[in-house]
Amino acid sequence: MDSFTWRSESGEPAPSRLSPVDDRLTADAALKRVRRGEHLLYTGDFHNAKQLLGAMGRRLPPPRAARSPVEAFRAERRTRQLEHETLSRIVVALDRSYQLELKRAPEVAEACRQVWGEPDADRTVVSLKTLLGMLGAAEWRRKGLDVPGLQGKLHPHYGVYLPTRTDYVELLQHVTDVRGKKVFDVGTGTGVLSFLLLQRGAASVTATDIDSRAVACARENAERLGLSKRFEVMEGDLFPPGKADLIVSNPPWIPEPPKNRVDRAVFDEENRFLRGFLEGLAGHLNPGGEGLLLLSDLAVLLELRAADWLDQELARCGLAVKWKRSAAARHSKAKDKSDPLHAARSREVTTLYGLVPAPKATS
Repeated sequence: MDSFTWRSESGEPAPSRLSPVDDRLTADAALKRVRRGEHLLYTGDFHNAKQLLGAMGRRLPPPRAARSPVEAFRAERRTRQLEHETLSRIVVALDRSYQLELKRAPEVAEACRQVWGEPDADRTVVSLKTLLGMLGAAEWRRKGLDVPGLQGKLHPHYGVYLPTRTDYVELLQHVTDVRGKKVFDVGTGTGVLSFLLLQRGAASVTATDIDSRAVACARENAERLGLSKRFEVMEGDLFPPGKADLIVSNPPWIPEPPKNRVDRAVFDEENRFLRGFLEGLAGHLNPGGEGLLLLSDLAVLLELRAADWLDQELARCGLAVKWKRSAAARHSKAKDKSDPLHAARSREVTTLYGLVPAPKATS
């Protein structure tokens, strides 16, 4: 193949060489070749390509048995990384108009434009696994998602955390005193927490997110829901300028390095985001204001964070817990006994903390 534009969500370098393959390729042969470092350019039938990916995935080794929650977590991450490195070497080509060059291929151009913008090359090469994820996200974006308590559907974008877990959204309904308040939403994602608060009477929300896709997603959803006049979103890390009456955040909850762009919604290396939120919270609150922190205890259950870590950080940052509400996890992984991390996930609890500046000690 002549020159092409390479698309990767994980920042992998473009393949130096592509080896064309077709429907005659078996899963066993494909595994041998990708393990040697080849990128295999599939040129056959789209449905056969999907079946090949599935068959290759089933041949990969499961996570090793672990003696502790943290070992199980590390083994699971290594397994997922191996799966990514292996299956992402099955790649496909798109033409100048983002048409997929496979037999019985679905229409993918709109999904590609939503993520990458207009095509700027005669050929674009992407892993089939990534493209399938983009197609799934485009369907969610088209159909929209019902969120408990939200009037209207939420339309998530590719690469933005999909709020299919409803525990943290439902916890926010315990916050009743929002009418007329100025709100900051730190790490907004789709904007769902902002919209829930606006629909319940918040005067305005200024939201931030480090990812440009999240910013575009939140802005589009505010327009769809008729909230754009009271909603502002900007690309940036942590707090917007100024102060607010209410500051809400549902930060990444696993203190480990993200491996790709999508991971940043879940993985927060060395608690950087969470520490930054706690350190800056008091300084961005108006007098009498309150912070709302939504946080899962999965990191504690996996032995990635000490049980008293949050208490120590709150004390260090001069914050006190005014009140809190908790909810047990009800998502699918909490019920899946075949999941390697089921022992921890089945006990996961998400808590909404109402945070205020701690009273100053008097001498």
